[in-house]
Amino acid sequence: MTALDIQISVEGGDWASESDLQSFSAGVLATAADFLATEEGQPFPAEAPELSLVFTDDASIRAINAEWRNQDKPTNVLSFPAFAVTPGQMPGPMLGDIVIAHETLKREAAELGKPFEEHLTHLLVHGFLHLFGYDHIEDGEAEKMEGLETRILARLGLSDPYGDLSPH
Repeated sequence: MTALDIQISVEGGDWASESDLQSFSAGVLATAADFLATEEGQPFPAEAPELSLVFTDDASIRAINAEWRNQDKPTNVLSFPAFAVTPGQMPGPMLGDIVIAHETLKREAAELGKPFEEHLTHLLVHGFLHLFGYDHIEDGEAEKMEGLETRILARLGLSDPYGDLSPH
């Protein structure tokens, strides 16, 4: 499995313990990293790249969303790549940050009729792909990114999430 150095911070919301989130996230993101390395030819360095995961609440993510994206509303996940990269290239030793809001994730999971952990898995994969330069602004970009998400989630035993709700 591809090694990642994942730093966890729980800053708000009714999340599980940091150790539980660390274990859960490490499994999901290692699978995503392995997929990128093997299926997409995305080489990973011998030294584990670092990323941070911030688990927070709607109020905090709303403030971050307003500051960085000029959207004064909560969202489910935000990603901040450490470096600008072209999709399919290794960003460097520091991948970036992923921020996830508990209330939005919980509400969306209920609306979708999916377990909380399944939707969290999707958002972790979605955020992780953003750190590698993938995006969904243009139709072609969205098709590529959603295809990768769907294939990674299938590897994790989950169904295609795009029949229901897009992460943004």
